Amino acid sequence: GAPAEDYKRYEVVLLVGLGIGATPMISIIKDIIYNTKRLPGDIESGNPGDASASTSFKTRRAYFYWTTREQGSFEWFRGIMDEVAETDRDGIIKLHTHCTSVHKEGDARSAPLAILQSLYYAKHGIDIISGSRVKTTFGRADWREAYERIAQENQGKRV
Repeated sequence: GAPAEDYKRYEVVLLVGLGIGATPMISIIKDIIYNTKRLPGDIESGNPGDASASTSFKTRRAYFYWTTREQGSFEWFRGIMDEVAETDRDGIIKLHTHCTSVHKEGDARSAPLAILQSLYYAKHGIDIISGSRVKTTFGRADWREAYERIAQENQGKRV
């Protein structure tokens, strides 16, 4: 649909998905991965057909926030999250996953799990909540902080 087409006009995009509703955003992430892998090398090789495609694809940074209640939901998109973590060497896509069935970080009730999560992630590079290379944040996203950080990192750009 329209959101899946219009995002290409922006240098910076913010994608938000809730539960299974993240599916359209995952499609956009896959498209960004495809375009960022394909275009730079093709442009350098002098292929004029792909050079014109580069002008229509302007996205250079994407922030994806995915919030889900159930830990098992992370299995749905684990593959794409790992692909982004492993292949996105330039940091084009910033993934943020949130599990709302766990108390927010800083809450004493989630402290033991947070310690275990941090230790396991540091040793193995795998998050114990999502089972992926993307570390999960407990509780809902802090949207004020997210918007401020995105604005600061992308001053002068259309988001």
